Amino acid sequence: MKSITVAKLLSQDKTLNEIEISGWVRTFRANRFIALNDGSTINNIQCVIDFENTEDSILKRITTGAAIKVKGELVESQGKGQNVEIQVDSIEILGDSDPETFPIQPKKHSLEFLRENAHLRTRTNTFSAVMRLRSALSFAIHKYFNDNGFYYMHAPIITGSDAEGAGEMFRVSALDTKNPPLTEDGHVDYSEDFFGKETNLTVSGQLEAETYAMSLGKVYTFGPTFRAENSNTSRHLAEFWMIEPEVAFMDLVGNMDLAEDFMKSIIQYVLDNNLEDLEFLEKRLMDEEKTKPQDQRSDMSLIEKLNFVVDNNFKRVSYTEAIDILRNSKPNKKKKFQYIIQDWGADLQSEHERFLVEKHFKCPVILFDYPATIKAFYMRLNEDGKTVRAMDILFPAIGEIVGGSQREERLDVLKEKMAALNIDEEELWWYLDLRKYGTAVHSGFGLGFERLVMFVTGMNNIRDVIPYPRTPQNAEF
Repeated sequence: MKSITVAKLLSQDKTLNEIEISGWVRTFRANRFIALNDGSTINNIQCVIDFENTEDSILKRITTGAAIKVKGELVESQGKGQNVEIQVDSIEILGDSDPETFPIQPKKHSLEFLRENAHLRTRTNTFSAVMRLRSALSFAIHKYFNDNGFYYMHAPIITGSDAEGAGEMFRVSALDTKNPPLTEDGHVDYSEDFFGKETNLTVSGQLEAETYAMSLGKVYTFGPTFRAENSNTSRHLAEFWMIEPEVAFMDLVGNMDLAEDFMKSIIQYVLDNNLEDLEFLEKRLMDEEKTKPQDQRSDMSLIEKLNFVVDNNFKRVSYTEAIDILRNSKPNKKKKFQYIIQDWGADLQSEHERFLVEKHFKCPVILFDYPATIKAFYMRLNEDGKTVRAMDILFPAIGEIVGGSQREERLDVLKEKMAALNIDEEELWWYLDLRKYGTAVHSGFGLGFERLVMFVTGMNNIRDVIPYPRTPQNAEF
C-alpha cells in the first residue's frame, strides 16, 4: 500500500477504503483522537482509534512528537473543524517520544525558546508555515528566471576580492594558526597559504555574475553570502542568501522594470499556491498586533500587504525629490524621525523609506539616482558627476528590499572611482578586462532572500526565517 500525504487526504472529496499515512503526533486526547501532521500542510488530520481493540502498550507510546504509521479508512468527519478523518484499523509506532523531555509541547512557545531548539522548531505550525513559504519562494525565483531566459550561475563562495568594499569578511585559510609563516616585516605570509593569497568567504556574487552576463546575456546567482559584521540586531545574519541577476545591454530603466516584474511575480506565486500558510501567519500576526499600542499597529494585514505590492505600480522617484519630500514632511519638521533629514546626501534610514511608501505615496517606491558618495564604486556615474544610476525598491513595513544599479561600463571612469577609494586595480584586473573587451551597458540588482521571506511571512526577526541562523557568538546546530 502506497503512503499518502496529509495534504492530499484533506483535499479529498470522497471516502477511501484503504489508506496508509505516516507522520508525527501533535496531540492525543481521550485515548482516542490523534492529531497527525506530516509537514505537507499547516493542517492536521484527525485519526480516530477504536481503543477497545488497541493494546494498552500501543496507546501508552502515542505521545506528542512520536512518529507513527496509520492504516485505515478515510471517512466523513463526525466532528467540527475537518471534513474528513481516518478510522484507524492499525497503528505502528515508528519512533517513540519522551513526553517528559520533548521540548515542543502543544502550547505556545516563545520564539527565543524555539531558536534554542531550531532542530525541532519546524514541528510547530509557525515554523512549518515559514519554511514551506521559504521553499515556495525559492522555487518561484528559479521559475521566474528560467521562464524569462536567464541562466543560473554558481558564483564562487571563496573569493580574493571584496565586492562591497566593506572589509567585513570571513577569512579562509589553511595555515597553522599557532605558527603561521611570516614575511620579513612580521605579517602573516599568505603566499604560502592554500590559494597562494589572502582569501575570504564572499559577500556577493555580483562581480563574477557580471563576467557571465557579458557573454551569456542574462544570468543570475542564488547562493550563500557572508558578512563578518558584529551585529546582533533582528535584521542581520553572518550567513545569508542572495539573489543577484545581471543583464547585458540593459540600462537603469530596464533594471527597474525587471525588478518590479520579478518582485510582483514571486509574491503572486505564493498568494496563488500557499494561501493556507499565509492565512495562518496572518492570524498569528493579527493576534500579535492586538498586544501593541494602537499607534504602533500596522495599517495592513499580511495578505493585504502582499496584494499592496502586487496590485500597485511602483512609484519611481529620484533621491533628490525624495529628500525634498522628507525634509518638508511633518515627522521631520516636528522631529518625530529618529534621524532628522537636513542636507542632500543623507543616507536614508528605514523610517524614511517607510514614510515614503506607507504615508506619502501609498504604494511601493523605487528611488533612483543616489549620491555617489553613499553608493558602491561599480555604479555608473551620471553626467552631473554627483549621482550614480542606482536604484532601491522600498516596501511597506520593511523599507529597502532590493538594491541595484546600472554598472559603470567606462574603463577610465571606473579606474578613477577605484583610485579615489583606494581599490587596487591588480586585485580586480579581471573585472577591468570587461571594460577593455567588448564593453557595453549592463545592469543588475540584489535581493536578500531572508529579507524577502521576512516580508512575505510577517516574521519580525531574521533569525526566524532561515533554518539555522549564524550570528555573533552563535553557530549551533
